Amino acid sequence: MSKHVPPPENPKDIEPIGLKEALEERYLAYALSTIMHRALPDVRDGLKPVHRRLLHVMRQLRLDPNTAFKKSAKIVGDVMGGYHPHGDQSIYDALVRLAQDFASRYPLVDGQGNFGNIDGDSAAAYRYTEARMTEVARLLLDGLDEDTVDFRPNYDGSLQEPVVLPGAFPNLLANGSTGIAVGMATSIPPHNAAELCDAALHLIKAPNATVEKLAQLVPGPDFPTGGIVIDDRASIVEAYRSGRGSFRVRAKWSQEDLGRGAWQIVVTEIPYLVQKGRLIEKIAELMTDKKLPLLADVRDESAEDIRLVLEPKSRTVDPMLLMEQLFKNTELEARIPLNMNVLSGGKVPKVMSLRDVLREWLDHRKEVLVRRTNFRLGEIARRLEILEGYLVAYLNLDEVIRIIREEDEPKPALMKRFKLTETQTEAILNMRLRALRKLEEMEIRSEHTKLTKEQKALKALLKSEDEQWSTIAGEIKDVKEKFSKKTELGRRRTDFAEAPEIDVDLEQALIEKEPITVVCSEKGWIRTMKGHMEDYSTLSYKDGDQGKFAFHAMSTDKIVLFSSSGKFFTLDAGKLPGGRGHGEPVRLICDLDAADSIVALYVYQPGTKRLLVSTEGDGFIVAEEECLATTRKGKQVLNVKAPVEAQVCVAVPEGADHVAAIGDNRKMIIFKIGELPEMTRGKGVRLQKFKDGGLSDARAFKLKDGLSWVDSSGRTWNVTDLKEWIGERAQSGRLPPKGFPKTNRFG
Repeated sequence: MSKHVPPPENPKDIEPIGLKEALEERYLAYALSTIMHRALPDVRDGLKPVHRRLLHVMRQLRLDPNTAFKKSAKIVGDVMGGYHPHGDQSIYDALVRLAQDFASRYPLVDGQGNFGNIDGDSAAAYRYTEARMTEVARLLLDGLDEDTVDFRPNYDGSLQEPVVLPGAFPNLLANGSTGIAVGMATSIPPHNAAELCDAALHLIKAPNATVEKLAQLVPGPDFPTGGIVIDDRASIVEAYRSGRGSFRVRAKWSQEDLGRGAWQIVVTEIPYLVQKGRLIEKIAELMTDKKLPLLADVRDESAEDIRLVLEPKSRTVDPMLLMEQLFKNTELEARIPLNMNVLSGGKVPKVMSLRDVLREWLDHRKEVLVRRTNFRLGEIARRLEILEGYLVAYLNLDEVIRIIREEDEPKPALMKRFKLTETQTEAILNMRLRALRKLEEMEIRSEHTKLTKEQKALKALLKSEDEQWSTIAGEIKDVKEKFSKKTELGRRRTDFAEAPEIDVDLEQALIEKEPITVVCSEKGWIRTMKGHMEDYSTLSYKDGDQGKFAFHAMSTDKIVLFSSSGKFFTLDAGKLPGGRGHGEPVRLICDLDAADSIVALYVYQPGTKRLLVSTEGDGFIVAEEECLATTRKGKQVLNVKAPVEAQVCVAVPEGADHVAAIGDNRKMIIFKIGELPEMTRGKGVRLQKFKDGGLSDARAFKLKDGLSWVDSSGRTWNVTDLKEWIGERAQSGRLPPKGFPKTNRFG
């Protein structure tokens, strides 16, 4: 066993540091590094460092739009070795994304080979693909060698790299950007370059322009994959004002007629960043799980363009409803976030509005113009200095030749004799003999005049801010012309529309619509049989039980149950037990009290009304919408106290003007329906007065059509002469017409 060696006491080379301070300092350094040098784009050129370095290396390799392609491996290797000491895969992934026309609205890289596809397949390895810059990338780099931007040392100090690119193209908003830093993130969707140029030109004319005005010129994102933005204008303007928000984007679809009433839906554009292959898988999974009952099949018939074919279950399906269902459950509708968190001036991360982003880009363009102008003035000054030296030489040609031939040190002699600068003297000594001809002197004088004129114009440009903005506006107009909406690349791809208002309950639509027969026994056992049965005599029940209700419905219907306690319960027809066996007790489906009996069971029909009456003869009229219960506990509508029970729940026919009520004492009264109130809940008013017993049955009917009933043998009677039974509500009435059933019920 080794002996424990204690640490040295008070070593001189160890400095104590608090753990909290050390962690804070190191984490902050990591966070700042991630924010500044990895995740957030610069507002001026819209690029992150890896993209900027890729373009810088491609420029050094002279990969201009009209030159030959070079292997992606060469580009990635030079970027990694010289400027970006990170993984080669991350650099190549960035290069691939810049080349994908379905990911980048205006690709910066022109790729040759397999650069992936919208299905989600990845690109080939970088040894197989080749790349060069596009015209957009050339615009971003235009003027880089004219001292338009600052350069900084690379990671090991051996090379220089640009801090930002000149950026003659509004790249940040045109191509968008996404990134997750530490404690902050950015998400900017792509926009239309021509619209951005219009907004920038308007901002030059009116520096105090509002976001509302700019949002008219830039109505919303323009995704490379098209689609339809369904947000309202107010929310889009607010998103551009605050720099935060989101856009709801839907796939573009159309209904294709197949003849004979058959049809199919064809999707031609899908939302931005949605992988087509994954989208189809998701739809297929939902179909397998029976969560898309309106859809029969999905096929991918895409070639160069997207073509997804969706087949409905039947030709009676509403295409709008089918698509709403798909929008709700799949990525055919996507929400694209907007979070314009960018590096202002390349240093400060902050969320900017549309106006702020355009303003900073314009200010950067102005700085680039001033620096380029100063650089050009310096070049002109150097050239004019040399040209003036040449002119001196031509005017004194013989003397210059003599000095060069005879003097041991011609340079200082020339400088002293003609008062020339060192630069001028060097230029004269480096002249070729063939340049001594007379024509050359004329060309030098012409060039001197031309450069002097240009120098004067550039100095005037530097003095006038209006002239500077006019020049910038001209450059932006050229960009707008190059990427105008008339061009294939510049045309707007994303449309705008409002989401259709569909009242149909999507949850209800998830149930397949098919005909059923609802059957309920005297003791409350309920079931559904497939199809609309015509002969109910074949139905079987438990011993000691018998049939009470049997009616036709659809599997998507709501079934309403009215109990003797005056409560309504709502049942979903699609969730009722199937026809095998005798069904289930209805008390397992809703909280129906054991002492309660079922008074009525029917299909819910919105817009109709019901007549409710208790055994005591009190009742009123209620709208069917008021009878729907949202919970298992039901909804109390007719108030009754034991031993009084609910007795009648019948539909009021359209145009009904009278009510007939008959009591246990076999007396009938008919009165105007207007004497009954329409209520949502309560006890109601008395329909008929009884000396003994209570109410047996009641009906609402149209007087001119007569009063109908069904007798014990199943025959239907109809009496139109009802004068002697017409009275006022709450009267006793008189014996019913001849032939009225002994059950005292209308049937």
